[in-house]
Amino acid sequence: MKNIALLLGLFAGIFLSAQAQNYPNKAIKLIVPFAPGGGNDTVARSIAQQLSLTLGQPVIVDNKAGAGGIIGADIAAKAPSDGYTLFLGGVGSLAVNPQLMPKIPYDPFKDFAPIILLASAPSVVAVNLSQPFKTIQDMTAFAKKSPNRLNYASNGNGSSAHLAAVLYESMANVEMVHIPYKGLAPAMTDLMSGQVQLMFSSLVAIAPHIKAGKLRALAVTGTKRSALLPDVPTLAESGLPGYEAGSWYGLLAPAGTPSDVIQKLNQESAKALRQFNVRDALNKEGADVAGGTPEDFANHIKVEHGRVGKMMADGRLKTN
Repeated sequence: MKNIALLLGLFAGIFLSAQAQNYPNKAIKLIVPFAPGGGNDTVARSIAQQLSLTLGQPVIVDNKAGAGGIIGADIAAKAPSDGYTLFLGGVGSLAVNPQLMPKIPYDPFKDFAPIILLASAPSVVAVNLSQPFKTIQDMTAFAKKSPNRLNYASNGNGSSAHLAAVLYESMANVEMVHIPYKGLAPAMTDLMSGQVQLMFSSLVAIAPHIKAGKLRALAVTGTKRSALLPDVPTLAESGLPGYEAGSWYGLLAPAGTPSDVIQKLNQESAKALRQFNVRDALNKEGADVAGGTPEDFANHIKVEHGRVGKMMADGRLKTN
């Protein structure tokens, strides 16, 4: 019986290796849980185009928007585990929604196999020009003196912009009023008109308005200054050492996808990230190229999940 089990295991290993060698032999679908346009779509299309060349089969971006990323994530989680459906996940779909929503239809740990962390992108703290703040220190001093007098926009509950603001509130020990919008465009419109006072926003989306003098940038949320706004300090430089927040994007497959296929996709994705055209496209979005092993990405998701969980336990991250 023991010998039979060993033989079955050996045959299974040979089958998986052969499957990986023959993979892919048809088109691959990459599900993006948001509408075309924006950081998620740019990252997905950049990596899909390069993978199509190196894998020798089309990698087709399939936008499945809705419910803050839940619809697309659920479709990907329930897809066959054969390597022909991939998923572009981020902080919202993998760390926030599973904890913020009471009856989410997928489990970020049980239903997905991490492949690689592709990129990360900081946000920028921008204020309406009518506000007197010139620095984060100015804004923090005002917020401490007048709790809940400042209101900030975001492109939705649990978005990276929302998380960045909540982390700032926690580390600066201040309280502000969150005003969630259904998307970035209406939030930006109200920020520029003065209906809201400030916003932690996608760097690329807001940088043109800052450069045009329509908004004022106070700080970026990454660990280093952005090449898009080199004169704008980080929050860590602005009195909040250790502060880091922003968006991140990673490639995953449905749980149960053969490990050889996961490894092949990791290796080919890592090669793609080293290509100039991919790096250039991501850099223009204000994103930094990442990389690493599937295990590295799995650990990253766990860390982010824990960070969001702490915000919820502190009572700062909630729907409103």
